[in-house]
Amino acid sequence: MTASTLSYLAIALYVITWVMITMRVRSQIKSGQFTRSKNYLAVWVVALIVHLLVLHYPLLVGKPLSLSFFSLASYVTWFISLILFITTLARKIESLAIFVIPFSILAIILELSLGRDNGQLIDMKSGLGLHIFTSLLAYSLLMLASFQALLLAFQNKQLRNHQVSGLMKSLPSLEDMEYLLFRFITIGVVVLSLALLIGFYYLENLFGSHIAHKTILSIISWFIFTALLLGRWKYGWRGRKAINFTLVGFAVLMLAFFGTKFVQEFIL
Repeated sequence: MTASTLSYLAIALYVITWVMITMRVRSQIKSGQFTRSKNYLAVWVVALIVHLLVLHYPLLVGKPLSLSFFSLASYVTWFISLILFITTLARKIESLAIFVIPFSILAIILELSLGRDNGQLIDMKSGLGLHIFTSLLAYSLLMLASFQALLLAFQNKQLRNHQVSGLMKSLPSLEDMEYLLFRFITIGVVVLSLALLIGFYYLENLFGSHIAHKTILSIISWFIFTALLLGRWKYGWRGRKAINFTLVGFAVLMLAFFGTKFVQEFIL
């Protein structure tokens, strides 16, 4: 089976998952209760497996792994989808997948259309590979937190205006949404700390001219998210302040990950 065939299969499975979850959420909006069927979980996990095969197809055919801008985006969306899938097993938050899964589909389409062979060759068994893995996981967790923050802001606004739309009714309560937000941020900061420590330990010249901006922006983002967690613990920060901190911290991290990668591959 070729990489293209696997990509099309992953796209199809994600689309089916999205349709099944959308139908389930619509049934909740109409009846106030979820349908009993959770068949979407089986399709979703197969989609994740096929997507993972797409990402590691070069290794399957004996070639080195190339981490280009679009394959990086595909990795991130895979991690986000996986994290959301695992969280959904414990909490009824599958409605978030309506917003998340389309990004996985788009990432695979872009990687399929624009290629993945112009990136940096990666040895996943090395310190660099471990640094990249933990960095991608941290980025995915904090990106999911940013989605959560945007939905929380929209949910807050609708509740204040007493105009809650159907889709917002399917989301968890504000308390659960805030709990998940800080859960994702806490785990994300821990993993980002680990990624930075691994980078300082294994990589030489982490402040070299070609990656200094990435390192500095990642550290700035770490300070922003850490300040938010400390403010939450000591002063009870929540609501608009928590949302703003999350979005600013993620914007800085996005510049560190995708901004530098985009400049290196498409501008320089």
